[in-house]
Amino acid sequence: MNRRDSVGWRVAVLGGGAWGTALALAMLHAGHSVRLFARDEETVASIRRGENPRYLPGIAIEPGIEATSDVKTALDGADCVLAVTPAQSLRAVLAGAKPHMPKGVPIVLCAKGIERDTGALLSAIVEEILPENPVAALSGPSFATDVAKGLPTAVVVAARDNGMAANLAARFSAQNLRCYSSDDLIGVEIGGALKNVFAIAAGAVSGAGLGASAQAAMVTRGFVELRRIGAAFGARPETLMGLSGLGDLMLTCSSAQSRNFAYGLALGQGKPLAGLPLAEGVPTAGIAARIAAERGIDAPIIAAVSAILDGTITISQAVSTLMTRPLKTETDA
Repeated sequence: MNRRDSVGWRVAVLGGGAWGTALALAMLHAGHSVRLFARDEETVASIRRGENPRYLPGIAIEPGIEATSDVKTALDGADCVLAVTPAQSLRAVLAGAKPHMPKGVPIVLCAKGIERDTGALLSAIVEEILPENPVAALSGPSFATDVAKGLPTAVVVAARDNGMAANLAARFSAQNLRCYSSDDLIGVEIGGALKNVFAIAAGAVSGAGLGASAQAAMVTRGFVELRRIGAAFGARPETLMGLSGLGDLMLTCSSAQSRNFAYGLALGQGKPLAGLPLAEGVPTAGIAARIAAERGIDAPIIAAVSAILDGTITISQAVSTLMTRPLKTETDA
C-alpha cells in the first residue's frame, strides 16, 4: 500500500468489459492512477488506442488508463483492486492473481451474482482465496455507458468495516459519481445478485406482451422475494430498500440497456438466445431457486425463472402457475 495516505491511489481494475472500462474511467476522474487488466489482447490494444468498441462502442477512453494483459503488471504496487470479472469466473481470476496480489489491499467486488457450483456469495470466494485482503462491494443502479459518459450516478460501497467502506466511498466519489457507504456487505451482495433474476422475468413479461400491469406486479412481488431471501442471509431491510436493492431492481427491470432484461425480452419474444451478451441472472437463477428451496423460502418467481431457463416450463405455464397460487394477504411472510 504505497500511497495509502495520499490523495491519489494506484487502482487495479481486473476486467476489460463494459463495466470494467467504465469504472476505470470513473477512477481516473476521481484522481487515481489506473491500470486495467484484460485477458483479451485485442481489448487491451483497443483501450490503448482510446476506445473499447466491443464493449463500449462510440465512447472515447481518455488517456491515462494503462491497459495490460499481464495481471502481475496490473497489480504491481496497487493500493486497491476492483474485481470486475463475471461472477462465475471470479474464482479462477482471483486464483490466477493471488501470487501477485499485494497483501492487505482491499478487493472491491463490482460484479453481481452467486457462484453456481457452490452457492457462495462473491465475498466468500474472496475470503477463501485471499484471506489477507479485506473485501468490499460496489453496487447500485448504474449502467456502464452512463458511468463511462460521466452521467450522474449513485452507488453504494459496502464492507463489514464501516470505516473502510466510508474511506472507499470517499475515494471513489467524483463529480458525477456519488458513492454512499454501508457496513451491510451481505445485503448489498444479495440485492445485486437477485435483481438480475427479476430483470430476466421483467424482460420476459414485456417480450411476451403480457402488459405493464403484469410487469409492475412481477417486479413488486419479486422485491418481496428478494427481501425474504435477504432476511435469511442476515441482510438488513433498509439496505434492500436502498440503492443496491430496490434502486438497482427498478433500473434493471425497466430498460433493455440491462443485459438481463434484454435476455428476458428475447426469451419472451421467442428469439434465439445464442450470442446475446452475458446475463449474470441466468446462472444465478438456478442456484437462487435451489437456495430458496433448501431454506424453505417461498420464492415462486425465482423458481419460475429457473424452470423457464431450464426449459422445464413455458412462460405461459409459469404465468398460469403464478396466477393460480393460493390467495393470501399481501403482507404474509
